[in-house]
Amino acid sequence: MKTITLRALVREPLKVKRLTRAGQSITVTDNGNPLWVIQPADGKEPAGVEAGRRKAIDEILDEVLLEKPARVSAAKLLEASRR
Repeated sequence: MKTITLRALVREPLKVKRLTRAGQSITVTDNGNPLWVIQPADGKEPAGVEAGRRKAIDEILDEVLLEKPARVSAAKLLEASRR
């Protein structure tokens, strides 16, 4: 469960919307005291485009992790590009 302040809720409502759409519950506090708990209406995982996008990103990252590390260091590439 994520905790945000009342001020953050008022100033960044899209952040709260994004978190609840992702299926997270949010506790809204004022001066450290809990006021409300905001929960997603359906309580399910996000459907459609967002879930598909996350799955595609995970697959790409898994492929990258399986590759062998490069033998050329970033420092050498930077030095060569400056010459």
